[in-house]
Amino acid sequence: MSDKTTEPEHTPDTKEDRHPSGISFEALSSLDAPVSFWKGIPFGLQHVMAMFVANLAPIFIVASAAKMTPEQSATVIQAGLLVAGLGTCLQLYGAWRIGSKLPMVTGISFTYVAAAVAICADKGYGAVVGAVMVGGLLELVLGLTARYWRRFVPPIVSAIVVTSIGFSLLTVGATSFGGGSGAADFGSWQNLTLGLISLVACLAFQLLMKGTAKQLSVLFGLVVGYVVAIAMGKVDFSGFQHLSIVSVPQFMPFKPEFDWGAIISLGLLYVVSSVEVLGDTAALTKVGLNRLPTERETAGAIAGDGLISSVSGLFGCLPLTSFAQNIGLVSMTKVVNRKVILSGGVILILASFVPAIAEVFNSLPQAVLGGCTIMMFGNIILSGFQMISEAGYSQRNITIAALSLTIGIGFTQVSDIFVHFPALFQQIFASNCIAVAFVVAVILNLVLPSEDHFLSAPKEAPADAE
Repeated sequence: MSDKTTEPEHTPDTKEDRHPSGISFEALSSLDAPVSFWKGIPFGLQHVMAMFVANLAPIFIVASAAKMTPEQSATVIQAGLLVAGLGTCLQLYGAWRIGSKLPMVTGISFTYVAAAVAICADKGYGAVVGAVMVGGLLELVLGLTARYWRRFVPPIVSAIVVTSIGFSLLTVGATSFGGGSGAADFGSWQNLTLGLISLVACLAFQLLMKGTAKQLSVLFGLVVGYVVAIAMGKVDFSGFQHLSIVSVPQFMPFKPEFDWGAIISLGLLYVVSSVEVLGDTAALTKVGLNRLPTERETAGAIAGDGLISSVSGLFGCLPLTSFAQNIGLVSMTKVVNRKVILSGGVILILASFVPAIAEVFNSLPQAVLGGCTIMMFGNIILSGFQMISEAGYSQRNITIAALSLTIGIGFTQVSDIFVHFPALFQQIFASNCIAVAFVVAVILNLVLPSEDHFLSAPKEAPADAE
């Protein structure tokens, strides 16, 4: 029986199912329902705020490693906002076979940070830019040819990737809750109080509000946390000094260098990222649309990430991917309307032209963000568990899942276990549980025998009909 037959009948015009703005829950939870662009802005803004700091964090790390000047760093940050917005719009509506046409939000990926830092130290940031451009074209090709290799990633493997994504984000949420990586006051009572207040505000809003107003719980938590942070003196306003009104992102601010070592290093990570997109797409359609992704959606999502990553290189920035933070938000709110999320993409683009807008988001304390997002990351893990369940708890699947998650998560928690492996191998796998879990799952899926070999006794043949 389909899900549609088991769901209770819904009446969209009841008072409690309508937000004060007049948007019904059915409109928000439908991909293409007509919604006023302006009325959808609060919901799109929520998606932007959930990923804004995480979108910039990889840039801060790599810019520091590349020893950029403040002006150069600001240029890359502007580019990061621009390409994140453009990539979101591309994924939402697509062009030809590029773009998933799903409610995806793209941002700068952490997957490439370690390799980019190593390349900066050896070859300089120009080699990073060149590798980003070439690697993006590789991922574009992987997306357009996904139907040829997609069969090597069955449902159990995709489920493991989704679960790994959720686990990999737990430390991100906890680190933000404590004040952010490298914070001088990490774990202070002020940071923990801010995180707790933001989390409680999210939960209280979700419990007390009715109808579609519940879908703004994360935005409410961020606003409450920001106001409390200002009262506590935890918001740094120095970045607002001497801001220009408008600043146009620069095209080709860095001269690209095409170094084969850098290209191969990032190219391998683009392959890993393509598989992460498989998991992201499966998780998104599961939590938001209650179905599996189509072949076109999966291929388009990978191709879209590849194309926008190459464009990002042209603006001197890093590779992008679909953000798991926003998948967690969809799992909580069920807001999947593309026009609503388009407003979030437009806000990101505008932020790249108006420094003051970017600085408002950038001044958001990490503890506030952690308090509002930590539960979302847990929801991704639960979505992965549901996908494992739907793949079936056969002994073969249990073996694949148990070994993949144990090795993927366990080994990367003790990264010194890879100390005698080649440096390139360590860059890709030593701290990336998603990559390790995926590789182990694919190998096990290929080499393990059929389910009959896992049974203590062979299945009995059905008795012949008399």
